[in-house]
Amino acid sequence: MIDLGLQILRTDVSGMPMEWINYQDAARLYHGEQVAYTCGERMYVIHGGINARSGLRSKLDVHSIIATYGNNKSLHDSYVPPLNNRTLFKRDANLCLYCGEHFDRKDLSRDHVRPISQGGTDLWNNVVTACKRCNNHKAGQTPEQAGMQLLAIPFIPTHAEYIYLQGRRVLADQMKFLLAHFPRTSPLHKRLSKLT
Repeated sequence: MIDLGLQILRTDVSGMPMEWINYQDAARLYHGEQVAYTCGERMYVIHGGINARSGLRSKLDVHSIIATYGNNKSLHDSYVPPLNNRTLFKRDANLCLYCGEHFDRKDLSRDHVRPISQGGTDLWNNVVTACKRCNNHKAGQTPEQAGMQLLAIPFIPTHAEYIYLQGRRVLADQMKFLLAHFPRTSPLHKRLSKLT
């Protein structure tokens, strides 16, 4: 049974990851001759209609990574991805960065390391994943004021890291491709190696 919910990684022509798309959007890009090249495994074979002249049925192979013409110059050094809990929790591997325990997403919350009430901001470099118990215990204090140890320093994901964080089920070839675009110093390298 083919899983039509699998996502395809779309890149620009230079190979910079841009977004996740579904197989219908990929087919439109192929049909519009926007695909420069493909990488990764073949995910889908889409059969079309039968050509009246040749009698042949059209067939389209959709790969897990497709590069499209053009590039997005705005995704370079100054890019700051939007912050949301789903990607924040995935950045921190569903780990409470105070007690060190893993939790289901429903049992996690966004904690502001420097509380908003003390001038903190709601930005990537000031937020961490916390279980609800630890977040309630810390309340409106800094970790030092609450006598709590922060287990990792929050960071702003690059665009490639953010694309990974948005993925629902990242396939092995897509993961390998994305990892090659992560900075060498990315904390995600270490976190992901623990998961495999």
